[in-house]
Amino acid sequence: MNRSTYLITGFIGIEYSNPTLASAISNINPAITFILAIIFRMEKASFKEKSSIAKMVGTIVSLVGALVVVLYHGPRVFTPSSPPFQELHQLLPPLSSSNSDWIIGGCLLAIKDTLVPVAFILQAHIMKIYPAPFTVSFFYFLIASILTSLIGIVAEENNPSIWIIHFDITLVCIVVGGIFNPGYYAIHLWAVRNKGPVYLAIFRPLSILIAVIMGAIFLGDLFYLGSLVGGILISLGFYTVMWGKAKEEKTQLLSLSEEAPLLIKNIDDQI
Repeated sequence: MNRSTYLITGFIGIEYSNPTLASAISNINPAITFILAIIFRMEKASFKEKSSIAKMVGTIVSLVGALVVVLYHGPRVFTPSSPPFQELHQLLPPLSSSNSDWIIGGCLLAIKDTLVPVAFILQAHIMKIYPAPFTVSFFYFLIASILTSLIGIVAEENNPSIWIIHFDITLVCIVVGGIFNPGYYAIHLWAVRNKGPVYLAIFRPLSILIAVIMGAIFLGDLFYLGSLVGGILISLGFYTVMWGKAKEEKTQLLSLSEEAPLLIKNIDDQI
């Protein structure tokens, strides 16, 4: 149900606003995930530990960097000459919406991006109980497909032509989504099981930077100063969080290695 609500609120939210607002609001994911992880005791937050401070500061810096990429352009830095896939722009529909209402769109997008951290926390609990990413991914998308189909039948009962698939960009999106999404979700589950929900959420701002770079290289999108500055901030924040996570894991390993001899000694004394 989480997935169905996420997709529906996301698509309708973009329809009422635009992709820029959607990208900007999606940057709340790491912050909300970090807060929820602290509440459910999956992460530690202490101003006395360098690792905790690094994770908090890195999350904030990444969020600021992503907002800079999305909301600030500045002067042009790079103009591609002949991108290899520029004809894709002709296949894509216009990004502007005729139903512009930023309040409704923003509220729906905020709901969507609040569900993502909740899903990360639930995934972490599921992986503790049933650590099988591909099996969970299969049933996840099976149930999501059934639920979205039922919702689609009810929502579009007077428009049966909506179910006709044409040989255009719509078919490409369906095929690509069907191929990549299950594997993408399985990797998500693996990362949550091994590294925790915050580790997964911190990649969200980084994906915006990757999208900007790939758009400039392959689609001929202009590369602005805001993208460069925001990219640097995202990278700094990302590696700060990674450093904090690595230091935290190192501290935990040292603590376990110190406790192991004491446990062995206690067992020997009891024998």
